[in-house]
Amino acid sequence: MEDVIKKANVLIEAIPYIHAFRRKIFVIKYGGSILDNKAIRKNVLEDLVFLSYVGIRTILVHGGGPHISKRLTEAGFKSEFHDGIRVTDKNTLNIVKEELTKLNDIIVKEIKDLKGDVTGLNGQENIIHVEKKKASKDLGFVGTITDIDKQALDKHLKKGHITVLSPMGISVEKQEHNVNADEVASAIATSMNAEKLVLLTNVQGVMRKTDDPDSLISTLTMDEIDNLIQSKVIDGGMIPKVNACIEALNGGVHKTHIIDARIQHALLLEFFTNKGVGTQILNK
Repeated sequence: MEDVIKKANVLIEAIPYIHAFRRKIFVIKYGGSILDNKAIRKNVLEDLVFLSYVGIRTILVHGGGPHISKRLTEAGFKSEFHDGIRVTDKNTLNIVKEELTKLNDIIVKEIKDLKGDVTGLNGQENIIHVEKKKASKDLGFVGTITDIDKQALDKHLKKGHITVLSPMGISVEKQEHNVNADEVASAIATSMNAEKLVLLTNVQGVMRKTDDPDSLISTLTMDEIDNLIQSKVIDGGMIPKVNACIEALNGGVHKTHIIDARIQHALLLEFFTNKGVGTQILNK
């Protein structure tokens, strides 16, 4: 009986959050090795279905880096990166499209299996408008986002559909481009005036000491981030994640989160409990 009462108390704790977030837009980016783990993926998708059921309008942007790299190796092509961005020639672009479409189809099917309403968008719909990304090296078919078709996304969200997007964009010349998934999620969150941008990862969040689980920083402001980067508390792959959060906050997103997807039902714990489980980054 005590366990049952605890479950009821958790639901009661969630009520004010559910009330505050109904009809708000959450943009969640999900990729990397955690996307390939079926058990983790099931937990994440269960959370998304729950968010949808309580009236939260949810957009999931998925990556696919490990799958793409594996396919390139199998096809005898080399994965090449420049400043963390995949150099995308014609052969690489074809593999990127194929792998992202496969992943999009898998995610959509699994959400349907969980009784969720869902729409999958694989990049052919001309929702993410791009131009060729400029860099010190020619990156090939890599895009920088110029615009998001908000009305197209809003149409699916108003139907109550979880909207699953591949990070593929199209230029005015009708050329498809590979786009960094963190950039896509941040741009969509800004364009849609989202309540939250969430980056799912395989670490707890921003840690003062990477080997100390008790050193998680639960809340950060943008003003604190520069100092943490300078002192190398934030470094490596965490830097582009916090930069995506900063860009979204500067664009009007209310709150951003970096959450460990390996924690069972991490999204629900972060959004609907008083303590949360990851790092939230605020404007001030």
